Amino acid sequence: MTVITNIEDLRVLAQKRVPRMFYDYADSGSWTEGTYRANSEEFQRIKLRQRVAVNMEGRSTATTMVGVPVSMPVALAPVGSTGMQHADGEILAARAAEKFGVPFTLSTMSICSLEDVAANTTKPFWFQLYVMRDRAFSQRLIERAKAAKCGALVLTLDLQILGQRHKDLKNGLSVPPKPTFAALANLATKPRWILGMAGTKRRQFGNIVGHVEGVNDMSSLSEWTAQQFDPTLNWGDVEWIKKHWGGKLILKGIQDVEDAKLAVASGADALIVSNHGGRQLDGAQSSIGALPAIVDAVGSQIEVHMDGGVRSGQDVLKARALGARGCYIGRAFIYGLGAMGEAGVTKALEVIHKELDLTMAFCGRTQIEQVDKSILLPGTFPTA
Repeated sequence: MTVITNIEDLRVLAQKRVPRMFYDYADSGSWTEGTYRANSEEFQRIKLRQRVAVNMEGRSTATTMVGVPVSMPVALAPVGSTGMQHADGEILAARAAEKFGVPFTLSTMSICSLEDVAANTTKPFWFQLYVMRDRAFSQRLIERAKAAKCGALVLTLDLQILGQRHKDLKNGLSVPPKPTFAALANLATKPRWILGMAGTKRRQFGNIVGHVEGVNDMSSLSEWTAQQFDPTLNWGDVEWIKKHWGGKLILKGIQDVEDAKLAVASGADALIVSNHGGRQLDGAQSSIGALPAIVDAVGSQIEVHMDGGVRSGQDVLKARALGARGCYIGRAFIYGLGAMGEAGVTKALEVIHKELDLTMAFCGRTQIEQVDKSILLPGTFPTA
C-alpha cells in the first residue's frame, strides 16, 4: 500500500485513478492558470518563527466557525461534480468531514442531492447556493436546504459568468460530456472508477435534474444551465436570499476591500476571501495576498474566512495568523476522494491536522486561539 505522508501523495494517486477529464476539471485554473498557481506559491513565501523551550503539552486546534464547534479551523469547500471524482463522492466526503468534526459544504452543482447527503449524515452540513435566473428555483433550493437542516448557506458571488478553463475544452467536458477520443481512451484505463460508477444511480446533477420542469436528464440539463447563471446578480439579491434563508449566511468570492464592506452591510455572518481557486479571473490577486487588507478593514465586524491554495496544515496556520477564522479546502480533499474514496478524505484531513498541530507547537503555541501574526517572520508575509 502507498504510504501517504502529504496532500501531494494523494494528488498523485488521484491522477492515476480518476479519468483525466474529471481530474483536470478539479485540478485546473482559467486561462494561463497564473492565479491558480499563485494561490499556493504565495503561501510558501511566508516564513514561520520557530520557538524553543516552550511547554508543548495540552495542544488543541479546536475552535469555531460561524459559531459551529470545529476540531480545527477547516471546512470542506463546495466543489461541483464531486461525485464524478468518485462514485457517491459528496456522501463520502460529508461522512468523513462529520466524523472528523469539520463542516462539509455541498455545491449546488453536486452529483448527490441535498436529500442524498442529508439521508447519509447525522449532523448539519452546509449548502452552497448559485443564484439562477429562475428565482423560483433558487427559492426552492433554499427551502430544500432548510428541510435538509443545513447549518449555513454559502452564497457564491463570483460565478455570474464562467471563466474559461482550457483543459475542460480540450477534454470535451461539457453538460452532457462530449469527450475526445483521447479522453475516452484514458477512461478505459480506469477500471476501478468505472466499476464504482456502475454501482451507483447518482451520475447527474442531483439538485437540478427532476427539480426543474423539463429537465429530466443530462441532455435537457445542458440547455437549462447554459441560460441560468445570472450575470445580473447584485447586492439586492443578497438581501433577498438572506431574508428567505433566515439562517447563517456566508458570502464566498470576496477579494476587494470595498466588496468586503458591502458584505458587512448586507448583514452576512461571514465572508470568504476567495478567487474561486483561480478558476475565474486569471490575474487576480492570490487569496492569501488579499486576506490581510480585508481583515484589517472589516475583521472586527464580520468573521473572515479564506480559501485558495490551502494544501497543508502549515497553510492553515499561516492564514489563521493573518486573521482568517477558518480555511476551506477544495482540491486537497478532492485528491483524497479520487485516490481512496472516504478513507482518502479522512487521510487528507488527518494530514492537515497533524501538520497544523505540530507546526503550531514548533511556533510556541498550544492553542489555535493563541495564533496571531507574531508566529510569522517579519517581512515575509503580505500586509494590509
